[in-house]
Amino acid sequence: MKKLIILASGSGSNAENIITYFNSGNLAKVSLVLTNKSDAKVLQRCERLNIPAFYFNKAAFQYGTLLSLLRHENPDLILLAGFLWKIPSSFVEAFPNKIINIHPALLPKYGGKGMYGNRVHEAVRANSEKETGITIHYVNEHYDEGAIIHQEKVALNSEDSIESIAKKVHELEYEHYPKVIEKLLLGDG
Repeated sequence: MKKLIILASGSGSNAENIITYFNSGNLAKVSLVLTNKSDAKVLQRCERLNIPAFYFNKAAFQYGTLLSLLRHENPDLILLAGFLWKIPSSFVEAFPNKIINIHPALLPKYGGKGMYGNRVHEAVRANSEKETGITIHYVNEHYDEGAIIHQEKVALNSEDSIESIAKKVHELEYEHYPKVIEKLLLGDG
């Protein structure tokens, strides 16, 4: 059975979706969820789903404690699900092509530091884009610049609000992120 670890910073809806998706099969299981926010709702979701979940602070992230834990756990993939801190190069070197992120836009547009959540959707709307989507990519030492694994698009119109854009993007995330992870685990990615 393949081992997945999720890093999350927020509500954990993508984390829950991934956990639920893989709980129904024999390919992989989420063994651990880690968050950099002590009050993140993902902790409550994991408690309800009976998945071990822990908070870590900046020092643990920067000075090797978290990296040591990840090395000890030896996951097949580390999945970022709304995780907002930049991944240090030491993590990328320790887990080459094993750290995956999902971004709520069609990279290279609307990526980089500070571009997450509604900030992305606000920029998409402000530029009157005709489409947006998701990008699933490998993580490197730069925000949103790792090799693209998969993209999905959704059409937009002038009536779309930031909330409706977010809803369309979340639907793509929930549908495609687990399937792309599965393909990577099967060697089809």
